[in-house]
Amino acid sequence: MTPGLRTCLFDEAQLAVLLDNMAERCAGLLRGRQRVAVIGIRRRGAPLADLLSERLIAMHGMAPPLRLDLLVKRYADDLTLLHPETQLTEQAQHAALDLSGYTLLVVDDVLYSGHSILKVLAYLVQKQPAAICVAVLAERAGRCLPLAADVVGARLEIAPTDIIECHVPPFERDFRIELLQPGRATTPDGQDHV
Repeated sequence: MTPGLRTCLFDEAQLAVLLDNMAERCAGLLRGRQRVAVIGIRRRGAPLADLLSERLIAMHGMAPPLRLDLLVKRYADDLTLLHPETQLTEQAQHAALDLSGYTLLVVDDVLYSGHSILKVLAYLVQKQPAAICVAVLAERAGRCLPLAADVVGARLEIAPTDIIECHVPPFERDFRIELLQPGRATTPDGQDHV
């Protein structure tokens, strides 16, 4: 774990409200669409896609959507670059999948630079969907590509060196969003120190 000052920005109760609001906005985008697929970007986008799908069904009367997940990797959780080019691993069952005419809702935890979303959109456009919408739990300043999410849980203006960590079960125990400020520490008296 990267050392530094950690601050909880959103706890589980606050995230439940964010997800309810996101589901309401997603329902508005998907209303009247006959064929809908909700696509989670693994890792943390997949359980978020499940949570949004559950809310769309229970709270907005939507028919259960087709649920898919895509494995995309560029950065480690601490934003260390793992791959110079964003990696999207196509699962065998997705290769022949016909998504023509579907409205796709792509779900991820954080929109930061935009590389992962761009890779996913380029892949999905080849499947000839009717429309593609993007929902993210958190969007942070610093995108280097001209991409925007259609539905955003929280927009966060933070320093370029700071890290947003989305803790999403089952990958973490608690559902929360934390701000990690590397190079800052807290002493036992609770004071920040650089």
